[in-house]
Formats: sequence, C-alpha cells, structure tokens
Amino acid sequence: MYAIVNIAGKQFKVTKDQYVYAPKMQGDAGASVEFDQVLLAEDNGTVSIGAPIISGAMVSAKIVDHVKGDKVIVFKKKRRKGYKKKNGHRQQFTKILIENITL
Repeated sequence: MYAIVNIAGKQFKVTKDQYVYAPKMQGDAGASVEFDQVLLAEDNGTVSIGAPIISGAMVSAKIVDHVKGDKVIVFKKKRRKGYKKKNGHRQQFTKILIENITL
C-alpha cells in the first residue's frame, strides 16, 4: 500500500514505516501530524485517483526531528573583472515517520 501525498507544497510517494525529509514544518519532535491532501492511493492492486484529492483519505505521521540538508555552494564569477562571490546555504528539513495510511 502506498499513497502520493502533498506535504507543504511538495508531492511524496509514501508507504507505512517510511522516513521522509519534507520542507520544515511547525511542531516539536514527537508530535503527530496528519496530511489530508492524498492525491493517489494504491491498496492491493486497486488504484484510487483523486480529482484533485481523495475525500476521506488520511496519512498519519510523527515528527522525528528537524535537520539541515547538505551544504549547497553558490559561486559567482566574472572572468577578467576581478569579481568573485562565494555563498553557502543549508536547507532546513523536517524528518517525519509515516505511521498509517487510511483510505
């Protein structure tokens, strides 16, 4: 059984007991969250497609931790002009554990 769910504006294919790194969300570690924007669900070979979402479908999850992603280096240079800029960025994510998918 899997579902495609909209979490904070991004679509994820999730299954039970899977860890997902979603964009940073509000909530403390250990808090429960529910996502009701289920776009597609598959259960034992039967596929349910929403238009745009499946009514009554829900994905329950638990916030495990708030983490940072890998560093992304932004380097700008114009040749022969003496212009160089180097910046770094680390995106913040929320690690969640998918506990249950209900249709």
